[in-house]
Amino acid sequence: MIPGVPRVLLLLPSGTYKAPDFLEAARRLDVDVVVASETEQTLADAMGDRALVVDLSDPPGSAKKIAALAARFPLDAVVAVDDQGLLIAALAAAELGLPANAPVAVARTRDKAAMRFALAPSNVLQPDFWIVGRGDDVVAAASEVGWPVVVKPVSLSASRGVIRADDPAGVEAAAERVRAILEEDGHPAEEPLLVEAYVPGEEVAVEALLRGGRLEVLAIFDKPDPLTGPYFEETLYVTPSRLPAQLQAEIATSVSAAAEAIGLEEGPVHAELRIDPDGRPWILELAARTIGGLCARTLRFAAGVTLEELVLRHALGLPIDPRREMVAAGVMMLPIPAAGRLVAVHGRDEARAVPHVTALEISIPIGGQVRPLPEGDRYLGFLFARASTPAEVEDALRTAHAHLDVVIDG
Repeated sequence: MIPGVPRVLLLLPSGTYKAPDFLEAARRLDVDVVVASETEQTLADAMGDRALVVDLSDPPGSAKKIAALAARFPLDAVVAVDDQGLLIAALAAAELGLPANAPVAVARTRDKAAMRFALAPSNVLQPDFWIVGRGDDVVAAASEVGWPVVVKPVSLSASRGVIRADDPAGVEAAAERVRAILEEDGHPAEEPLLVEAYVPGEEVAVEALLRGGRLEVLAIFDKPDPLTGPYFEETLYVTPSRLPAQLQAEIATSVSAAAEAIGLEEGPVHAELRIDPDGRPWILELAARTIGGLCARTLRFAAGVTLEELVLRHALGLPIDPRREMVAAGVMMLPIPAAGRLVAVHGRDEARAVPHVTALEISIPIGGQVRPLPEGDRYLGFLFARASTPAEVEDALRTAHAHLDVVIDG
């Protein structure tokens, strides 16, 4: 520990993609770092002895463990990089008196049903919904909501376990499949499901930062590929958005109102919205964290600051310049075509050689097991591009992806 230097504790779950980028951001800021994770191996790989083992399934206990550490080595911020650590970070910050979101607000973002109930009294547009327990009639719930519907687990993220159903047989099969995913993941058998109305239209993602309850939009991403189901595997994110300026302003207003209704006041926000055929934005999801996977690498701010550095600056009370560079950028989250063992990914050099492509990261090792959505919880990898216009970025990503030949042994 370095006396007099700002110190941040980073909660890094073992499965996160984000550890290297947050650690690099901390290095650029020249701040002292303590890492907390659920596995000693993750900690050894990241920080050696500047580490703390926590139980991600026990937020109160883990928060007390962080507070005990802070009694010996004072902390200036506690930052969770992914969903699993968000409530721990909020509880620890509350115990230490650090500026952060209230734990009750963070808990709402970790439970899709609680989030829907929090949004219900507001003017925010969201799908009609019904909560279904294990013994409840899912067909009756879907009929009440109105066909088609989307069945979701209340506790998972990144479209995992999210299934569209168009009729009674489909919704019964979807509910059974979602419950199997939850059981495999170790969730309680009594955990409810969310059945909500399917909202047609194009989808966007919003990256924002809350400072004292005021929302600053950092980027709006278009999602050019249709997301109509039955599963909702995200692929392309491109920014800046090509939507009309007035609609972008309405999107920002919706996210701000949603964050206020949930009770969020500080730190990063990642939101998913649908724009219906009448041009109205509907809130699908809102998380108190940065964008998932490696997608944050698409964003650069004034003086080349990364999104991770911006988040750490805010958490530590350092100056922030949230102006984003003007170049268009995008990412393709490489889809997994089938379940099995990854044998090879051919065409990588050809993909990297496509004009405007800046990087290709295959995140699953050759020989590793892969599963597509709705069961899968990992992307095959990430493809990045930067260009003068969003259209050039999208074309580069699609062209590069066409060069890749993914071989999976089922």
